[in-house]
Amino acid sequence: MGDRPIDVVGLLGGVPYGAAARVALAAAEVVVASSRQRDQVEGLAPDAENVPLAGPLDGVLAAVADRAGQGRRVCVLASGDPGFFGIVRALGQRFGADRLAVHPAPSSVAVAFARVGLSWDDATVVSAHGRPLDAAVDVAVRARAGKVAVLTSPDNPPEALGKALVARGYDADGPDVAVVSRIGEAAERVERLDVAGLAAGSFDPLAVVVLVGRGASAPGLAWGLPEDRFAHRDGMITKAEVRAVALGKLSLPPAGVLWDVGAGSGSVAVECARLAPGLDVVAVERDPDQAGRVARNATAHGVAVRVVEGEAPAVLATLPDPDRVFVGGGGIDVLDAALARLRPGGVVVANYAVVDRAVAAHRRLGGLVQLDVSRGVPVGELGLRLVAENPVFVCWGPDAG
Repeated sequence: MGDRPIDVVGLLGGVPYGAAARVALAAAEVVVASSRQRDQVEGLAPDAENVPLAGPLDGVLAAVADRAGQGRRVCVLASGDPGFFGIVRALGQRFGADRLAVHPAPSSVAVAFARVGLSWDDATVVSAHGRPLDAAVDVAVRARAGKVAVLTSPDNPPEALGKALVARGYDADGPDVAVVSRIGEAAERVERLDVAGLAAGSFDPLAVVVLVGRGASAPGLAWGLPEDRFAHRDGMITKAEVRAVALGKLSLPPAGVLWDVGAGSGSVAVECARLAPGLDVVAVERDPDQAGRVARNATAHGVAVRVVEGEAPAVLATLPDPDRVFVGGGGIDVLDAALARLRPGGVVVANYAVVDRAVAAHRRLGGLVQLDVSRGVPVGELGLRLVAENPVFVCWGPDAG
């Protein structure tokens, strides 16, 4: 195989972005592009052989390997940033990152958020371009309280996304929607509407759909919310200060599966879904009344929590393997069942009021702290007195050390 780099050029509105990208395209002897992209750059590499970027990807990669092996200058075209849900991943896996010279344009997602005047460093991004629509819908529903961008395609156009979201009840809280299509082109269009309008409309399929939930403009990141922010029964809720510590020990990842076992009111599950909307949060609760409260609390906070009614540990067999587990109820058998299913690198946090269980959990997990919380209560004109809550043991691990 030849030693020439394989150039990967991102287009913005059909134009190479930056001087290096233009030079790479002009020097190309082989241009790998969709028919639309080839038409857009017509005249920039008129003598280059055209290899269609169509059909099975393995065939395209084989064609690139054949031409590059002959020592010819190969340029692969892509829209926007080819390293962002783009062809760089497949090319890197086939040829190695050191063989690629990537010349990105601004990503379509960055431009879409710019067009609607929003920052996007806190957004969740998912693609329905060449990927199942259901997977994109799952992510959008889980992240409904924040900002979500969905890349659409002819197979999964914006209106198909809208219909799927309506079917999942996503429009209940009325998130704002913008469809930004033909980004960077003369025909670029920004349409602002709601989810119902998205489902009922007809749009250019080459678009980014921006969904902005009601929690996206929240003033700051907060956790350990007061108990009165949740419906609960007879004080059966993880107290705010204890919940704040437990959430910190969970070290929530941006994606994966989280179990809240013995969920009670679901305050921990709801807060996890608020803080990490990309997580698949599953609340396990044996009491039907409490399970209903979990669902209502999730709806009230505009987050997606899957409620599973059943007795742990038996019901855990029906769930996907977790990356994080919070055990708020049950014995050591529940903790052992969670540990047996925990994915590599995962974390379990368990709260106990009984010393014996906390000690047994510490042996398995490695971390333990006792929390004694006293809250200030006004005493007329005298000032404050401290009222103690019941002590709680928070255990976490497995200890990586």
